[in-house]
Amino acid sequence: MNVPEGRRYTQDHEWALLDEGRVRIGITDYAQDALGDVVFVQLPEPGTEVQAGSAIGEVESTKSVSDVYAPVSGRVVEINTELSDTPQRLNEDPYGEGWICVIEPSEPGSVEALMEASAYSELISG
Repeated sequence: MNVPEGRRYTQDHEWALLDEGRVRIGITDYAQDALGDVVFVQLPEPGTEVQAGSAIGEVESTKSVSDVYAPVSGRVVEINTELSDTPQRLNEDPYGEGWICVIEPSEPGSVEALMEASAYSELISG
């Protein structure tokens, strides 16, 4: 499984990438592999206030439907609208073109509390 360094991870299999004070999020390679072929992504509404750990959207695959959880609290400032037409990008490029949204965190340091790549790798290999 691909677990890139430089990102933070949650136990619910989301990744978070801090970039200029904002947090880009998506699901991990492990999550997309477990889901199978993604056929639909429900994105959060821009401007929505979210709480860390709360469901902000859904990913539907040929196998199941799974919630996507906010790794940090804050406000959704951008969404990846391309996923509406090409949800399979979550399978093809979960850490790149398959990102889900960008959150402006209410606590900028909150990303640091998430797991580093090594800890997440241990979680999914155990």
